[in-house]
Amino acid sequence: MLTRQQIEQSAEFLINKGFDQPEIGIVLGTGLGKLVDSIEEPVVAHYNTIPSFPLATVEFHSGKLIYGMMGGKKVVVMQGRFHLYEGYDFIDITYPIRVMHELGIKKLLVSNAAGAVNLKMKKGDMMLIEDHINLQGGSPLAFKGVNQFGERFVDMSAPYDTAMNGILKNLAKEQGVTLHEGVYASVVGPQLETRAEYRMLKNMGADAVGMSTVPEVIVANHLSLPVCAVSVLTDECDPDNLEPVNVPEIIAIAEKAEPRMVALFKTLIEEL
Repeated sequence: MLTRQQIEQSAEFLINKGFDQPEIGIVLGTGLGKLVDSIEEPVVAHYNTIPSFPLATVEFHSGKLIYGMMGGKKVVVMQGRFHLYEGYDFIDITYPIRVMHELGIKKLLVSNAAGAVNLKMKKGDMMLIEDHINLQGGSPLAFKGVNQFGERFVDMSAPYDTAMNGILKNLAKEQGVTLHEGVYASVVGPQLETRAEYRMLKNMGADAVGMSTVPEVIVANHLSLPVCAVSVLTDECDPDNLEPVNVPEIIAIAEKAEPRMVALFKTLIEEL
């Protein structure tokens, strides 16, 4: 059961470490951890030291919160996120968002690695998420006492902030970066999709598919926290020419796209 006391204790621990009123929270996805190299005067808190925080289990998610300056703003970066497929529940997955909000963030930036269902999008491209489909079979707001944290029935007519999305589109044009726009479908995983499932996702209107992000975005909306999210497309999900999954290749493609993602996020932060 989630309590206000847990969130306050986590935030108090971080404030005592030097996390001083961050303005922007950032959640980093698979293969996108190097944004933290751009943080000035970093203060690091490993998840296993923060009261009530879940622990990261995936080998390529390192599990720490990093506070510092970037683009002239105070930021707190979540390096390593939590997933349903690791055995966490929705409250675990979204707990860090609530803690960052308690610390004072006013905006949230999210990144992830995803598969391209829309075959006009290619491996290594980036996609600005303009809407999503929740296929994870639950909600981070479906628990007793959720109304202590905000309105139970949260409007999701525009879950991604149109102002930040507009700025990011303009920055991508200026930087000569291909930035598609599309719908992200979030599934449980960890298995990847069958050919029939990719056809279903396409018919549903999904442009990309992944195993994260949507719970965090739902909670950001619950907290009235403007959010912007970008997917790095690491594979092409063509059901008629489907190749076996190659996880090292997926990680490598995310890492190759990373400098463009870092440049976009850094300049976005400067503009906010």
